[in-house]
Amino acid sequence: MLQASSLTKVYQGNVPALDRLDLTVNPGEVFCLLGPNGAGKTTTVNLFLNFISPSSGQALVCGIDSQRDPLAARRKLAYIPENVMLYGKLTGLENLQYFSDLSTGVRLDRADLLGLLEGAGFPVEAADRPVSGYSKGMRQKVGIAVALAKKAEALLLDEPTSGLDPLAANEFARLIDNLRQGGMAVLMVTHDLFLAQQCGTRVGIMQRGKLVTTLNTSDTDHLRLEKAYLEASRVTEAA
Repeated sequence: MLQASSLTKVYQGNVPALDRLDLTVNPGEVFCLLGPNGAGKTTTVNLFLNFISPSSGQALVCGIDSQRDPLAARRKLAYIPENVMLYGKLTGLENLQYFSDLSTGVRLDRADLLGLLEGAGFPVEAADRPVSGYSKGMRQKVGIAVALAKKAEALLLDEPTSGLDPLAANEFARLIDNLRQGGMAVLMVTHDLFLAQQCGTRVGIMQRGKLVTTLNTSDTDHLRLEKAYLEASRVTEAA
């Protein structure tokens, strides 16, 4: 579970990047955060990761305060940024082994590592090739395999389909749905309304650091979501 409780981040000049965010992402749920640049989406992710400290409020990972006990929180958490950073000279298998060793302290054998890659939708025939030749989608799948290896209970995604072609984006959405069905709590930052509708269970629209609208995707469609997004933008601009 991921929970933000009155989560606030104020930078110099008293400008709130995030303003009293209250948000809960339960196990088996994909919550997509939509909004323009500067709306507070990535700030939210960075606060859960303890990359930055909150001005007030809490970011809880499975009940653990990410500021007070960041190491314990990160053990429960996996993070896939827009561009997954891997060691280009190592193979996908070697990267997975290194990062799974680092995060779990347990050394997995080759068969287990290949099973994790396969579970992440990775083409196992490419496992022994250097990562420098991988596509962005393949790198992301190695990242998902790392999340599976550490048995993460929550997953943070920041613009995961940016730069992916439609087929790769659709495949990525299916992988996220598989993780959701396995009980993982997923918080995804995206600009892609179609992706949010496709794999999100709930969608939150952010403007100027505030969560202004929350929708259940089962109760809406792409056109209604787009309309809600545009209406939220106009209301905020008028304010």
